[in-house]
Amino acid sequence: MMGFNLSAWALRQRSLVVFFMLVVVGAGLFSYFRLGRSEDPSFIIKTMVVQAAWPGAGMEDTLQQVTERLERTLQEVPHLDFLRSYTRPGLTTIFVNLDGATTAAQVPEVWYQVRKRVADMRRTLPAGVVGPGFNDEFGDTFGLIYGFTADGFTHRELRDQVEAARSKLLQVPDVSQIQILGAQDERVYVEFSARQLAALGVDRLALVEALRSQNVVQPSGTVQTGDEKLALDVTGAFGSEQDIANINFAVNGRMLRLADIATVRRGFVDPPQPMFRVNGQPAIGLAIAMKEGGDILALGANIDRSMKAITAELPIGIEAHLVADQAVTVKGAISEFMESLWQAIAIILVVSFLALGVRPGLIVALSIPLTLAAVFAIMQIAGIDMQRISLGALIIALALMVDDAMTTTDATINRLALGERKEVAATYAFKAYAFAMLAGTLVTIAGFVPVGFAASSAGEYTFSLFAVVAIALLVSWVVAVLFAPLLGLAILKPPKPGASTEPGRIMKLYRSFLGAAITARWITIPATLAAFIGAFLLMPLIPSQFFPSSDRPELLVDLSLPQNASIYATQSAVERFDAALKGDTDVDRWSTYVGEGAIRFYLPLNAQLPNDFFAQAVVVAKDVAARERLQQRLEQRLAQDFPGVVGRVYPLELGPPVGWPIQYRVIGPDLGTVRDIAYRLADVVATNPDTRLVNYDWIQPAREIRIRVNQDEARRLGLSTQAIGSVLNTMITGAPVTQVRDDIYLVDVVLRATDEERVSLDTLRTVQVPIAGGRTVPLSQFATFEYEQTYPLVWRRDRVPSLTVQADVAPGVLPDEVVGPLAPKIEELAKSLPAGYRIETGGTVEESAKSLASVVAVVPLMLLIMVTVLMFQLRRFTLMALVLSVAPLGLIGVVLALLLFQRPLGFVAILGILALIGMIIKNAVILIGQIEAERAEGKPVREAVIEASSARFRPIMLTAVSTVLGMIPIAPTVFWGPMAFAIMGGLLVATVLTLIFLPALYVAVVRDTPPAAPPAPAGS
Repeated sequence: MMGFNLSAWALRQRSLVVFFMLVVVGAGLFSYFRLGRSEDPSFIIKTMVVQAAWPGAGMEDTLQQVTERLERTLQEVPHLDFLRSYTRPGLTTIFVNLDGATTAAQVPEVWYQVRKRVADMRRTLPAGVVGPGFNDEFGDTFGLIYGFTADGFTHRELRDQVEAARSKLLQVPDVSQIQILGAQDERVYVEFSARQLAALGVDRLALVEALRSQNVVQPSGTVQTGDEKLALDVTGAFGSEQDIANINFAVNGRMLRLADIATVRRGFVDPPQPMFRVNGQPAIGLAIAMKEGGDILALGANIDRSMKAITAELPIGIEAHLVADQAVTVKGAISEFMESLWQAIAIILVVSFLALGVRPGLIVALSIPLTLAAVFAIMQIAGIDMQRISLGALIIALALMVDDAMTTTDATINRLALGERKEVAATYAFKAYAFAMLAGTLVTIAGFVPVGFAASSAGEYTFSLFAVVAIALLVSWVVAVLFAPLLGLAILKPPKPGASTEPGRIMKLYRSFLGAAITARWITIPATLAAFIGAFLLMPLIPSQFFPSSDRPELLVDLSLPQNASIYATQSAVERFDAALKGDTDVDRWSTYVGEGAIRFYLPLNAQLPNDFFAQAVVVAKDVAARERLQQRLEQRLAQDFPGVVGRVYPLELGPPVGWPIQYRVIGPDLGTVRDIAYRLADVVATNPDTRLVNYDWIQPAREIRIRVNQDEARRLGLSTQAIGSVLNTMITGAPVTQVRDDIYLVDVVLRATDEERVSLDTLRTVQVPIAGGRTVPLSQFATFEYEQTYPLVWRRDRVPSLTVQADVAPGVLPDEVVGPLAPKIEELAKSLPAGYRIETGGTVEESAKSLASVVAVVPLMLLIMVTVLMFQLRRFTLMALVLSVAPLGLIGVVLALLLFQRPLGFVAILGILALIGMIIKNAVILIGQIEAERAEGKPVREAVIEASSARFRPIMLTAVSTVLGMIPIAPTVFWGPMAFAIMGGLLVATVLTLIFLPALYVAVVRDTPPAAPPAPAGS
């Protein structure tokens, strides 16, 4: 293997290699235009929602008989991280959250186990429970949203147009599903007066049965003749509300029309279902999701064409508004990143031309498109789209992937300067450096291993960083040993005879400084260690961050009313909020979701549950600067004009969704005690001046009317609890009795009392309850009424009540800067709690710690790969220890850069620091290998060190400077900025120390004796 020279083979098979180069370029161009485009990398939302209803049940019964039973079963599900349940009277919602180590391939099997286990225990739930139902598409993203408004049309007429548009859009390629937002289901209300029915002797149950029996769908038989088969169809089914109004009943020997004893009218569901508003107007929306692996840019263009055709056919008065367009966002983001990529390429080319000269620089210039073309082709094969992470990875990998081409070219130039023939000079780099270059490449890739194999949502989100960098570096090695020698043969020329070989001014200065550092090595080494210790001590001054906010112009506005608020109160608050936005010059458009949170139009969105007391607005500002101004104004407006509303205004998040940045969970068995602890905890949180909007996920009790029935009196009247409950439900809320089949809709026919007998709490006492003999009695005759307080909802975590105290932070303040100072006070409070109660830190700090732990767990594997590669390359423990000693020194530059440029140490920056270790070790391996090669020629240690350092000075510095300058285009970005500054600062300082500290340490450690065996080839 050592005798085979791949570069020499490439020179012998020139035509074949040129053909391969053309194929690679062609495949790269083809793949570039076919790669999927998206905003963020896809990652699995490892959450399933399990929901069950028990109509009529109270809070305690729902908790104990439904929530508890389901949770006990779900706790046995494999790969479970934790359960989080949300219980309301008669309704249970459970979030099944899987641990971060669960792979995307395992998730479908786990969801199958959830369904299977719940189906097996379904019989143990109380009679009357509806469900459970399952939603494992919780993470579907609806990147395109249109809102339809109407002027002069009814809601039904608008919905017909929206349904027709939905049918057409479902035929567009790459559309996976389309959801309708804000549509109100129709109802046919049959409203009666209980007193009037009693006076006429009409039995309510007989009325219900008559409606159902006339509208029933059942087979009426088939007539078979000798020639054909005829189906019998009995008429009578309701086609409209008029058919219902005209139905006749036989009452006491006479016929009565339903319209004579009740009001029959068509309306919409009451109370309303979640509503959707666009720019302050009631609307119906269409939310469009893309198939997995689709191209959002192509989908956006196809949808835009279809919508233009649809809009042209809409009646005058109905308008379609673009609410969310991920295609435009992705197009802008990819355009910006491609611009940054070209800028980085230009910077690296300028560095190459200036440092190497025109002809050598041209080889590096041609290596870049060859490498990128191969990377694009492999990305398409591997299913990696062009998105935020993969494009950033390309820029990070750009300088690293020209490193090997620079080394090959530099070696070829040096051999030509010695008078070797071009064919021999072009193959020298493979013989001398190829395996060291490969070792350095593998070590650099190993630095990204924690990114690729971190078992968490954050790790899954950033996986393509590892994948793209690994692909780019391996491809760059192949390009350097296979294509670059052939390019060198065609482009490079031997130096002119008599050309000066004197070292330049920079080289002379470096050799002089290096000699002094080696002579004063017992000062150089302690000074370097002192700088490292100082940097380590300064690290706490760098603020920590999980993921930064997005740089998109959207603002999310959460409006949370008291939890017993009706959807009408929420609607009223939203209308006032809409009025505040109208005419604002910084607002481009906005949409509002009443009674629920925004649909997931953006993958990292923290999706909210439907609740009558909650509304969420998505406000799109003109630009990011306008977003900042608008956020301040809206926060002031909410504080002044919406005193009863918890209003939070915040930009979109990047990375896995978290929600409120500051969260503390109070967990314990008794609801009252948990509530009292939460009040004390909130007081502690509020003491920090940087916390704002301290609130709770549930705490406010709600009023409930308790009707206490005198069972003896009720039985004397022939009434049961079931009969009383049925009567009240029919009269107050309304009971569906049958359905009208209207086009594609099924319209429920709801029987209920008139408004006068139904709406007023005061008239509840006088509600007439039918009894035997056609008579009625008032409810107050056998029941008493009293108000009680109950919790409208209860959150639980792993079957134990959990109340979260949550808060926002002041502008410019990071959550860690608040949680740190609060820790001693909260720990003191936790010590005073009764047994069985505890306080847990949640929010951004918890998610960051979990994600970081998943990365740290992979660091041992990273180190094992690194030391194994180093041992294969260096074959001596002493040399490996010398190389590893330089790796931590990058921390000096990292700390200085982050402090100097005021950048936080976020999750992505930490990944960059780990990757930096590989880059630093690669340079150290190059230098150590060269020193050993010099010593093998019989030179003393000091001389060998100085000669080797001088020989490797240009390629090492050139690579470092190229990497640092190449990251300038992404340094200002919100997402990549901290990582860019960490790598730039760390690599620059570490490179200088590699060329100064490492030689001094080598002289201090290695004795001046010849090496025992020939060294491994130096490289890169």
